[in-house]
Amino acid sequence: MPVAPPPPPSGWSVPPGGPQAVLRSPVGLSKAVTILLGLVIGADLFALWQGNHSYELVGRLIRNFGSVTSQEIDRADALYEASGTVQLATVLATAVVFVVWFHRTRVNAEVFAPEYHARKRGWAIWGWLVPVVNLWFPRQIAADIWNASADEKSRSRALLNWWWVLWIVNLIFGRLAAQRYSGAREPEEIKGAIAGLMASDVFNIMAAVLAIFFVRRLTRMQHEKALRGPAL
Repeated sequence: MPVAPPPPPSGWSVPPGGPQAVLRSPVGLSKAVTILLGLVIGADLFALWQGNHSYELVGRLIRNFGSVTSQEIDRADALYEASGTVQLATVLATAVVFVVWFHRTRVNAEVFAPEYHARKRGWAIWGWLVPVVNLWFPRQIAADIWNASADEKSRSRALLNWWWVLWIVNLIFGRLAAQRYSGAREPEEIKGAIAGLMASDVFNIMAAVLAIFFVRRLTRMQHEKALRGPAL
């Protein structure tokens, strides 16, 4: 069945182009994801600020043990722990909404071009959750969605590729930095571990910025393709 142009600009929904595949607007979800990614960036900036304070405090401790009071150490530890909690909360909230948006775009892409998809739509959710598989399945699915949603002017997947590279680097580096921090005992080890966590925060900010561009670009591609209607 051909895809008909959507009625109002506020949203669109048309009959399926294939079994159980229904075209629905991802615009609202993309706005929610963008806002949440902004909160992730804010939480990372707060963690960077507090991490820098803790880094300098440990440096003072190494240079002159008596220059740092136990109250300063306790306060810095509490704030750094709080920044980590805020980071975790924003990342979890963003991940849930992002996966919902991702699945929506995957279903839309199946309406646009059902022949482009190597994996079933359920993997748009489970691909993020299954260990090891989550290192490449979502990238493959995202590429299929991009190809199905693109026109002749938007075939380049450079944005998708750079976002995914930063996401993988941040995922691996962040875990290693967290393990190093949890195992640090001596002041020199703690200082080095904090530096690693701060570097991880920078990678996370960069990945979140590119994720915003990716979400907005893919959403716009699908919205414009739905507005154009079926190719004649």
